[in-house]
Amino acid sequence: MTLKVQVSELINRPVDEVFHFYAHDHVRNHPRWDQEMELEQISAGPIGVGTVIRRRNSHSGTPVEGTIEVVAFEPNRAMAVIIHDGPVETYGWITSEATTPDQTFVTIIAEFPGMDKSTDTTMLMSMIGRTVKNMKQLIESEIPER
Repeated sequence: MTLKVQVSELINRPVDEVFHFYAHDHVRNHPRWDQEMELEQISAGPIGVGTVIRRRNSHSGTPVEGTIEVVAFEPNRAMAVIIHDGPVETYGWITSEATTPDQTFVTIIAEFPGMDKSTDTTMLMSMIGRTVKNMKQLIESEIPER
């Protein structure tokens, strides 16, 4: 039994710029679109398969220490992670697809093992939806149009 939550957004910037902002600069930018998150990369090198990031999640009010491990990384297409928040494990991934040379369709998916469709997803959908809207606003306002 696993609950799956999915949110998509069209971002008015090229796929390489969107993916770079989200994936390559994840540690720097994630706390900017989600201010209840603190990240620190604890493995060496650029973000890719095997990267480990320490995270501190304050969404519930009480900070929860955890990690993010990158388990798949396909430049300009996808990044998948396993998130450990204390004893809770979540699987997350983002896909990005160029719809035009200057637009990217982004989908964020999160899977929560141990939850099922009877779980109230209002808070999760709101949080992930807010994340995607914040990302869109940051990317579109900071990356100049071509």
